[in-house]
Amino acid sequence: MIMEAIDALNEEEGSNKSAIWRQIEGTHGTLPPAHGTLLAHHLNQMKQAGQLVMLKNNYMKPNPNAPPRRGRGRPPKPKSSVPVPDGYPRPRGRPPKERVPYAPITVPMKKKKKTESSSGGSGKKRGRPRKYPMTEETPVAVKPIGTPRGRGRPPKVKTPVAATVGA
Repeated sequence: MIMEAIDALNEEEGSNKSAIWRQIEGTHGTLPPAHGTLLAHHLNQMKQAGQLVMLKNNYMKPNPNAPPRRGRGRPPKPKSSVPVPDGYPRPRGRPPKERVPYAPITVPMKKKKKTESSSGGSGKKRGRPRKYPMTEETPVAVKPIGTPRGRGRPPKVKTPVAATVGA
C-alpha cells in the first residue's frame, strides 16, 4: 500500500508521511484507528531495509544505479565457523589429560607410617622449622648462651654521661 501510494503521488522530491497517509485513505476508504502509528512503523521498517530512502522528511524509492548505503561505524567482522558444543557449555577450569580408553585405571596407594603428619604424608611437619631442632645426636635441645632476645628491634644503647668536674 505504501509503495502504491508513493507511485501514485509521483512527486519529484519524494512524498512526506501525511501525503502518503491521505493517498492511502483516499484509495482504500475506511482504515483502522491506529493507522497513523502503523504507517510510521512500516515506513521506518522499509527505510531500514533499504526499500525506501528518506531525504528531507520525504520518502522516495531508491535509485537503482546508486551504490548500496553503508551503515554508521565500523563494519562487523566476518563470523568464523566455530563448532558449537551439543547441549551444554564448556566447563570451567583446565581440561583433563587424555588417556587411553582401554587402559586399566590405577589408583596410587598411600604408604602408611606411624608418624604420618597432617600435611599429606610427605614426612615433614607443617610450618616454619624450629630454631634449635632436636636431633638424634643432641637429645636435649641446645639452649642459647646469655639472655634470650626479645621480639622486635633492640633498643639503642645509651652512652653514660660523665659527671662534670669543676669548681
